[in-house]
Amino acid sequence: MLTDQQTETIKATAPALQACGEELARDMYARMFRNNPEVKPYFNPAHQQSGRQQRALASAVCAYAQYVDNPAALSDVVELIANKHVSLGILPEHYPIVGKNLLASIEHVMGAAATPQVLDAWAAAYAQLADIFIKREHSLYDAKQQRYGWTGFKPFVVTRREPVSDNIVSLYLEPEDGQPLAAHKPGQYVAIHTSLPNGGTALRNYSLSNAPGTPYYRISVKREEAASAGAPAGVFSHYAHDELAVGDRVRLSPPCGEFTLSPATQPSHPLVLLAGGVGITPLLSMLHAALEEQPARPVILIQAVREERLRPFVEELGALATTHPSFTLHVRYSDAAPRTTPDGAQVSQGVIDNTLLDELLGDQAGEYYFCGPPAMLSHVCQVLDTRGVGAGDMHYEFFGPADSLEAA
Repeated sequence: MLTDQQTETIKATAPALQACGEELARDMYARMFRNNPEVKPYFNPAHQQSGRQQRALASAVCAYAQYVDNPAALSDVVELIANKHVSLGILPEHYPIVGKNLLASIEHVMGAAATPQVLDAWAAAYAQLADIFIKREHSLYDAKQQRYGWTGFKPFVVTRREPVSDNIVSLYLEPEDGQPLAAHKPGQYVAIHTSLPNGGTALRNYSLSNAPGTPYYRISVKREEAASAGAPAGVFSHYAHDELAVGDRVRLSPPCGEFTLSPATQPSHPLVLLAGGVGITPLLSMLHAALEEQPARPVILIQAVREERLRPFVEELGALATTHPSFTLHVRYSDAAPRTTPDGAQVSQGVIDNTLLDELLGDQAGEYYFCGPPAMLSHVCQVLDTRGVGAGDMHYEFFGPADSLEAA
């Protein structure tokens, strides 16, 4: 528990740290990778290069300072990050590494303003936050062991590869020991850890795109090109597309994540899934589960893609649409409409907007799950707000570093 003086000091110095937040984050990550290179594999180099990870950490410092005297207000964000940490295998011994380097960077960027009192307060605040994460992650590790039978990373074998669009390949993964897999919760992800031909390793999170209860886990990997000149392309995604072969071994964490399909509070209300690009992957698992568990409930999937060749899971979605009368599939193309109408699908051109939702739902209330890039999520939130959709009926996730409190 922080003292009143420490709490006051944190709040008093937070604006100064916010003003130099990205400088602080850049210094901290550079310092940590130099002093503790053993933690570098836990971080995506593309996110480092783009600055997304640094901005996430800067946001974390500000968010935590705002609620330092009421950390319970951050419980949803803590849950998000704790799940990610468990998927990556973050352990209690990693927290002092981050804390030591963060405090050194605070001292560096604040200069003479980083008095012993200030550093003591931030050290106490970090210790409080680390304790929250360590306790939550301990309970999550116990739950993974009980549900799935392992924690950490377990050997799996690639048993099948399947291109599902011009830029996405699905990998089917089965446990090397032949033990049956417990069904994941629809919407969860795994961390995949593998050695690379250059001697390095890759550790990445991918949503499970298969129906829960299958004897395999399926991840669907988009080939990530360099975002700009000089930036790295997706190391693992290129390896998965070009080199990872049937019979190769990888290691997987147990399924993690809280973006999961909840039991319907109003089964008569349509379930509306809004997918942007590769954001279809967790929603596809939810779709399979919903059609299996609630066959009479209306389900609408709006799949937003740029063009026909980049639309994943064409055959799988078409088969579901033609065999489930309660399921409506609508494909929204932002660039160019397809030459022909895909089997089982409605098609249109544009972005997800009120006109499209009016056409598909009329004045019905719906429960919405959506996933995609940040710009798409922001746009969808605005559209749903104008429709009067309450926060309890909006569930979403995007791929990348968390916007706040992402410390490790």
